This record gives sequence, structure tokens and C-alpha cells, in this order.
Amino acid sequence: MSKKLRILVAQLNPVVGDIRGNLELARGALAEGKTKGADLVVLSELFILGYPAEDLVLKPAAVEDSMKAVNTLAAETAGAPDMIIGAPWMDGAKRHNSAVWLSGGAIKGRYDKRELPNYGVFDEKRIFDAGEGPPPVFEFHGVKIGVAICEDIWYPRVPSELHDAGADMLIVPNGSPWRRTVQVERHTTFSAWRKTGVPYLFVNQVGGQDELV
Repeated sequence: MSKKLRILVAQLNPVVGDIRGNLELARGALAEGKTKGADLVVLSELFILGYPAEDLVLKPAAVEDSMKAVNTLAAETAGAPDMIIGAPWMDGAKRHNSAVWLSGGAIKGRYDKRELPNYGVFDEKRIFDAGEGPPPVFEFHGVKIGVAICEDIWYPRVPSELHDAGADMLIVPNGSPWRRTVQVERHTTFSAWRKTGVPYLFVNQVGGQDELV
């Protein structure tokens, strides 16, 4: 029997530091998903705080307020589609770049980015801790879904682990800057497809922040 999922890909323009405004954007996407009969709504990397947040992530209040906003949004998924939203997340003393799965009024699970870029415009090793352990596979409407974040699918480790864990597909929130060659680079490099054959849904943000487009 074929399995069908209706996924609303919300490629929006969050504003760094505007947690309230970004929460309203997420609520709008959730409402649109409900109206359109979506099973799942997916937002981009670090959506609730904005990307790239840089040193703002080092302020405890920014992370705490981001987590509170995500918990508020989780409660609103009761009677609505599930949602995956990017957020900074504290787990004990460790601070992660995370994708949080919201479902049925609660947080269903979380994936913490494993591959932290530290070149060019990226400075994530300084501000985040890498996720640890086997990446989770989420069972959803009969489909096994793995979540990876941006840099994770440029390297084989995470896609291979998710493939071996039985993932039918990957959902990949991104905050990937535009450049003229980027589409060719993605199609020729992404490990998710080229090395494992697992299809992926690439979700980016749009607009601009500081020097990034």
C-alpha cells in the first residue's frame, strides 16, 4: 500500500531576535497547514530565534525565550498538523542547534545538529555543541522520517546512520546562504541521496540577514 503525506514547506523570512514575530509567522504557517489539510508543517533552521543568530545564541535569555516560544507553539498543535521548527535548545549545560518536532499539543522529539560548520560565514562550533548518539527516526503516518539539519547532509555520517535505522525519507531544515553555484554544489555533493539513496525534503529560509541572502 502506498503511503501519502501532505507536507507544507514554510520557507519564510524570520528576523533575528524577533522571537514574538517569528512565533506569529510560525502560527500563520500552522493555520495555513490546517486549512490546506497538511499532515506536517516544516520551518527552517533556527527559525524561532532567526538565522544566523551568531552571539545572540550565547545570551541565556535568548535561548530560554526561544524554548518557551516553542513550548507555547507545541500546545497549539493539538487538533492541528504536526510541526518541525528550528530552535536553539539547552540540554543540561549543552547548547544545541535543534529541530523540534511538535505533535498533538506537545513536543514529540528533537534532533540536534551533528555537523557544525566552521568556515566562511559560519561560526557554529563556537556557539553550539554537536548532537550525540544515534539520530532519531520518527514514525509518522506509517512513514519513518529522519531529520537532519543543513550541514548534516553534506557529509555521509548522519544520512548513513538514518538510512541504516530504516528512514524512508529525510526532512532537512536549512539556513543555507545563496550563491550562484549553490544548486549545482547541492546536487553533486549531498550525501543524503548520492551515498544512501534516501530521498530528502530540503527546506530553506528566504530573504536576507546582514550580509547573507
